[in-house]
Amino acid sequence: MRLFGTDDRRRVTLEESSVELAATRPPWSLWADGFGRLAIRAVQVIVVLIVAGGVIFGIQSLTVVTIPLVLALIIACAFAPVMRWMRRRGVPSLLATVLTLLGIVVLLGGVGWLIVWAVENQWNDLYAQARDGFTQLITWVQTLPFAPDQAQLDEWGQQVTGFLTSSQFGSGALAGVGAVANFVTGCVLLVTVLFFFLKDGPQMWEFLLRPFHGDHYVRARRIGDKTVTVFGSYLRGTAGVALVDAIGILIGLLILQVPLAIPLAVLVFLLAFIPIVGATLAGILAALVALVANGWVNALFVVGVVVLVNQLEGNFLQPFLMGRSMKLHAFVILVALTIGTVLGGIVGAVLAVPITAAAWGVIQVWDGPDRPARWARPKHPIEG
Repeated sequence: MRLFGTDDRRRVTLEESSVELAATRPPWSLWADGFGRLAIRAVQVIVVLIVAGGVIFGIQSLTVVTIPLVLALIIACAFAPVMRWMRRRGVPSLLATVLTLLGIVVLLGGVGWLIVWAVENQWNDLYAQARDGFTQLITWVQTLPFAPDQAQLDEWGQQVTGFLTSSQFGSGALAGVGAVANFVTGCVLLVTVLFFFLKDGPQMWEFLLRPFHGDHYVRARRIGDKTVTVFGSYLRGTAGVALVDAIGILIGLLILQVPLAIPLAVLVFLLAFIPIVGATLAGILAALVALVANGWVNALFVVGVVVLVNQLEGNFLQPFLMGRSMKLHAFVILVALTIGTVLGGIVGAVLAVPITAAAWGVIQVWDGPDRPARWARPKHPIEG
């Protein structure tokens, strides 16, 4: 009686061969199939996320150093053409650096003085108008059917007074003093680092490129040149757009006789360095001042002026001054602004877009002067 046929014996032989092959297969062969490659990619992503998280944590822990360093780098890139122009004409490097740095300090100091001077001259009138407007607002609220009664208002006033006299408010004030000290320290560090970037920036970059050779050195030089170009073009172009915006809105505010027109124009200039969001905030503040001082009709005219200036800037001025290569999609800008604000507050929002633009510029020259990285190249449809 046959217990096993030919097919059965062949099947048993194949199974034994499979077992022997699995026993002799090296352990790392488990990573060679599709699931193994997926696991390797997952481990790589986890490692990258851990490293990125560590870098972000370090940056947040050392903001007194990192933020002045990045700001100094961007400002130095913006004034690099000025330094090159003076050096080509025989101006000593130290003298060119001192002249450029003094110009930057005088420019920033003049903007700050202009704000303080204008606010100080018109603060009393604006305060009186704001107090009258607030009184009118309270009177109007009390006419509403769900308006709070006098007892509730007194209770809220006592709560505010208790908070102002509490230890919590005192600790907050001490924290504010610490923030001012950090700000002063950051400003001093910014000026110092900016001096060395202006004077010895090219030599510093060459020192950092010493480990690179051959094609890697050429790529690193190309990345550095592109980063300097993007940072400089972004800051100069944004400053030009912001200046035109501020002048246009200043003219409109002066025609409409809105108080604090000069400080509001300066604020428009500063907020223009935060794309999309900055223009909206500037328009809201200008409209609120006009509403308190001159009434709602005047505030509507202010809103119209702000919208008109922003439309002219976005459709004509910005493409001309900053170029198509610097233009980022609105979605990318909003994501960068959100991440920058979460990580670094207002300063992070200001720095997010130029850093994103520089990163995209690096990708555009990764494989050559006009050759993006392979994954970032546009796909051309195959013509039939």
